[in-house]
Amino acid sequence: MDIPKNEFKRALAKSRAQIGVFVGLDSPIATEVLATAGFDFLLVDGEHGPGDVRSILAQLQAAAAYPVSVVVRPANHDASLIKRLLGIGVQTLLVPMVETAEQAAALVAATRYPPAGIRGVGTGLERGARWNAIDGYHLKADAEMCLVVQVESMAGLANLDAIAATPGVDGVFIGPADLAASMGHLGQTGHPEVRAAISDAIARIGAAGKAPGVFAHDPALGAQYREGGAVFLAVGADTGLLRNAAVKLAASFKDTGGAAGATY
Repeated sequence: MDIPKNEFKRALAKSRAQIGVFVGLDSPIATEVLATAGFDFLLVDGEHGPGDVRSILAQLQAAAAYPVSVVVRPANHDASLIKRLLGIGVQTLLVPMVETAEQAAALVAATRYPPAGIRGVGTGLERGARWNAIDGYHLKADAEMCLVVQVESMAGLANLDAIAATPGVDGVFIGPADLAASMGHLGQTGHPEVRAAISDAIARIGAAGKAPGVFAHDPALGAQYREGGAVFLAVGADTGLLRNAAVKLAASFKDTGGAAGATY
C-alpha cells in the first residue's frame, strides 16, 4: 500500500486554482454532502467549530471516497494536537494566528519527522500510516505534508515576508475577519483599507514563491483577489449555506402563502 498523494499540495505548487468551503457543523453527513458538490477542498474547522480529533477523523473518513481534498484548521499551535491530527490521516493543515517566522518554523517542525522536525513516531497506532500498512511511511510522509499558515493580524502582516519565506510553508492564508478587527475595522471585512492590505499581502506571498489564499464569500471580490494572484479561496461555510437556504425557503413560503404545485 502506498501513501495517499496530496493533490492539494500539488495544486498549490502549480498555482492551480482551488475553491473550497469551511466545514463547521462537525457532521460527517454534512461533510459527505459537501464532498459531492464539486469543491476542490473542504476546510474542516477545528478552531471555531465544535470538532475534536475524533469527530475530525469521522469527517476524513466520510470524504475519503470523493475527489476532494480535506484541509484541517486546528485550534492552536500545540505540537501534540498536530501530532494527533497527522496520526488520523490529515495531510494538509491550515494553522491560525501565525505572526512570526519563528512560529511558522515551529509549525513546520511539528509536521516533520526527525531529524527535520519533532513529530513523534507511533505509526502502528495511526490511520495516517494505515497502521504500518503503508510501506516506508516514515520516508514518504514529510513529502506529502502541506502546511498553510494563516496571517490575520497587523503583527502578522508586519512579518509577512519572513513568514512566507519560511522553508516548509506551502502557502499563506489571509483571514479577513480577524485582520479587519486588528486594523480597527471590526466586522468590516470589505473596508477599503482591509481590502488594500489583503491585495498587498497576496502579492507579497506570491513574490516569495508561496501560494496565497484568502476567504472571499463575494464572487466579485474573489475574482479580484484571483486576478491579484490568490491561488486558493474559501468561498463560504456550511453553516452559512444551510442558514441562508433555510431563510430563503421559509421566506418564499411565507411571502406567497405556500408553494403552488409543490409535490412533497
